[in-house]
Amino acid sequence: MGKNPKQECVRVELKSTDPQGVEIIRGALLLLVLCLLPFLVCTIVGCESEKKLEPVTISAEEKKAALNKQLDIKFENPDVHFELGQLYQAEGNWAKAEYHYNVALGFDPAHKPAQAALVKGLINNGNTAKAKQYAGSYINQVSSSAMASLQLAEAFDKQELDEYALTCYQQAIRLGPNSPEVNKRVGYYYLNNGDKNKAKEYFSRSFQLNPNQPDVAGELGRLGVVVKIP
Repeated sequence: MGKNPKQECVRVELKSTDPQGVEIIRGALLLLVLCLLPFLVCTIVGCESEKKLEPVTISAEEKKAALNKQLDIKFENPDVHFELGQLYQAEGNWAKAEYHYNVALGFDPAHKPAQAALVKGLINNGNTAKAKQYAGSYINQVSSSAMASLQLAEAFDKQELDEYALTCYQQAIRLGPNSPEVNKRVGYYYLNNGDKNKAKEYFSRSFQLNPNQPDVAGELGRLGVVVKIP
């Protein structure tokens, strides 16, 4: 079968291309590679500019100003009053902190974070008797609910009030001994406090009650317990 004359003609033209034209093409290709190189490097190792990005820091004064603007819109917001109380407490301004905690509790008497923060502030300011009285009252308020006891326990835990947190966790277990959620969260309490044996005990109990918990299975695996996920 004969060759196509047009194809042969093309081959001849490529072979006889002007050297100057070849250099132009090479230069264009080199320029293209140089333009793409930074993007390739960023893709492989990560852009240096991205590595230098840092989260924007907001000052306490800016936070307070933003929260006060929210109160201008809705003063009866217990969460905002609690957040303001935390900021004032961190600054050592207990009078203003106590004021906002009390306002929060006025709008929501069962606001667990404000309850725990108020107890913490009273202790920090030397009023331990009043703090104990308040803590006992708050714990008694949730004495019929395992989940409410857990919520108060976690609020005390965040304020580093370990004694009251443990009391609430134990109360939650008494109220909900067959609750997988209660056992799991008590397990996390012990794990976060370095008691792996207790953590293993409550995680195991939680998993027995509900095997469809990948997070619990993972914690048990890290604690050396072999489990089977159904």
